[in-house]
Amino acid sequence: MKFRINKFKINRTLAVIIVFLLLGSIVALALIFLIPLLISQIGQLIAKTPTYLAKLQEIINQYYADLSHYEWIKQLNVHSYIERFEKAVEKSLESFMGSVTTSLGTIIGTITSITVTAITVPFMLFYMLKDGHRLVPSIKKMLPERPADKTEVLLGKMGDTISKYIGGQAIECAFVATFTFLGYWAIGMPYAFLLGVLAGTTNIIPYLGPYIGLLPALILAIFISPKMLITVIVVCVIVQQVDGNLIYPNVIGKSLDIHPLTIIILLLVAGNIAGLMGMILGIPTYAVLKVVIKYFVDIYRLENEHEQK
Repeated sequence: MKFRINKFKINRTLAVIIVFLLLGSIVALALIFLIPLLISQIGQLIAKTPTYLAKLQEIINQYYADLSHYEWIKQLNVHSYIERFEKAVEKSLESFMGSVTTSLGTIIGTITSITVTAITVPFMLFYMLKDGHRLVPSIKKMLPERPADKTEVLLGKMGDTISKYIGGQAIECAFVATFTFLGYWAIGMPYAFLLGVLAGTTNIIPYLGPYIGLLPALILAIFISPKMLITVIVVCVIVQQVDGNLIYPNVIGKSLDIHPLTIIILLLVAGNIAGLMGMILGIPTYAVLKVVIKYFVDIYRLENEHEQK
């Protein structure tokens, strides 16, 4: 970016404004064309939920009729379980609607918080892009010469790690969302765009994310046909194989240098401590801490070797 700004002799503030206008235009176009489609598919899914529940009851009754000649099935008294299930679903829906009503203040507060964030974050990014290059020199001025140099190197390494992770995750999630949507659309899966966006969003969570994103599609496919269920699984397997073997290694690569077993342990620990946010932030936090610790260990070793000589 510096090279191009210097080459064309563009003022840094003007360059940042141009970048923001381009990105803003892209986001605005995406919102204009994609958000209405997303809202439409969510509305359709909610409207058809009673139909899917009725279909589920029909499937259960059909299997019960096919197996009812077995004595042990008769002893189970399946109809009582079906009635309990229906009552449980009704209570869950009533509870959900009640919680939505009682939590109206919380919902409004959340919307307000999101709105404030959406307004303030662009301003923060603007000043970070405009004056971010002055941050490290400002920190160096407050420190003695030798620690200042080490701090600059360390901050650079931390910044590289975070940028690689965030950039790689963004590209990976966009790939999963796009090609899951295209795959679902090709096989005639309803709500393909909604399910694709969900798959891409949940892909932020390492390892567990793809399974979370697949679950709604599997449940929906069960109500359609066995063939649709199989094709949905095939689409997800293909997308995840391409992502895992081609996109992830080449986009994020081995830059984080974290063993898969370590990632699983981190997810379990971070998930227990901080829930969903812990699972999302656990990996990059660990990667940054690893860079910091490795940097100081390397310095300690070099100083020891220098003293021995």
